[in-house]
Amino acid sequence: MRVLVYGLARSGRSAAERLEERGDEVVVADRTLRNEEDLSLLDGVELLVKNPGIPAERPLVVIAREREIPVWSEVELGYRLLPAARFVGVTGTNGKTTTTELLGAVFRAAGRDVAVAGNVGTPVTSIRSADWVVCELSSFQLEDVHELACDVAVLLNIEPDHLDRHGTFEAYRDAKLRIFERAGTKIVPRGSGLEGTEFSRDDALPAEPLIHGAHNRENAAAATAAARAAGVADAAIAAALRTFPGVPHRLELVAERGGVRYVNDSKATNVAAARPALEAYADDPVHLILGGSLKGESFAPLAEAIGENVQSIHVIGEAADALAEVLPAALRDETLERAVRHAARLAQPGDVVLLSPACASYDQFENFEQRGDAFRAIVAALAD
Repeated sequence: MRVLVYGLARSGRSAAERLEERGDEVVVADRTLRNEEDLSLLDGVELLVKNPGIPAERPLVVIAREREIPVWSEVELGYRLLPAARFVGVTGTNGKTTTTELLGAVFRAAGRDVAVAGNVGTPVTSIRSADWVVCELSSFQLEDVHELACDVAVLLNIEPDHLDRHGTFEAYRDAKLRIFERAGTKIVPRGSGLEGTEFSRDDALPAEPLIHGAHNRENAAAATAAARAAGVADAAIAAALRTFPGVPHRLELVAERGGVRYVNDSKATNVAAARPALEAYADDPVHLILGGSLKGESFAPLAEAIGENVQSIHVIGEAADALAEVLPAALRDETLERAVRHAARLAQPGDVVLLSPACASYDQFENFEQRGDAFRAIVAALAD
């Protein structure tokens, strides 16, 4: 078959490679190739595989649908290429990566043949074989699934996010809930109003998690419920909970210099993600770094969550003006390096310098990982 792969980021390149391996004729469209709006690319195409970063409103996607050409996400293609694997899908506004990686650790502790993939950064199409696939699923990926059926489907939480892409909270919510369309076992947060196996941060767990913060206990509760639904014994769950160290860019303690702790929470790309970070350090004097690119959400709930323990607030990037409107005491540092150095000058032994931006990173960085790596490098360059 002739297949158009639209978007050549990591998942697009992986999808193209697998399609070529099985003998398909692959054509590609990407902004870097300056051909993404060439509609002749659709000539003879029987399938379009779309990178999740490509909005559905792009002309190639719109015309493909008008021509009744199927549009799949890379996850959908990967699922179909692994017919013997069982899938555990994890979605939600926040906590997806931590829960997904924790579940991977649980399955490994149980001796299961498992691959961890999806929005965590490893394309599903890069997996050649596995008995189980634990897959982080974003709203962008779930927009274009059709046959994906998770044996266990996990919804962590839903709060407003990506409104710049989805337009409304309802559209964003509906994309997330697609994880349940063909799911076997449903696992949902308590109080969500959905039917399924409930969990909350107050649940009794096989062991207390090593990772810091009440929100991570909720992630641990979700992973525990999902693992039990997949038939994993509590002993293996407990072993993983006691040893799982967390993932980079999520409340990651990158250094302690001069008695000051520097915490990288670059993955907090929305207000709902930044609030748990503030809660986790509510008993410590905090110097908070906020800002980045805008996503269309209000910062008022963030302002309400900032307690008296926050000694200084440093705002950077495109969102600086909007943040300063609700946080009039904020210091305008513009760049991450200036903010870190300014916070370091103000910090005293025992304080925490916390990067928890509550914003995306695309104004000054390629992604949240690059932003977190930059924070780590700036901290490393500080003199004691």
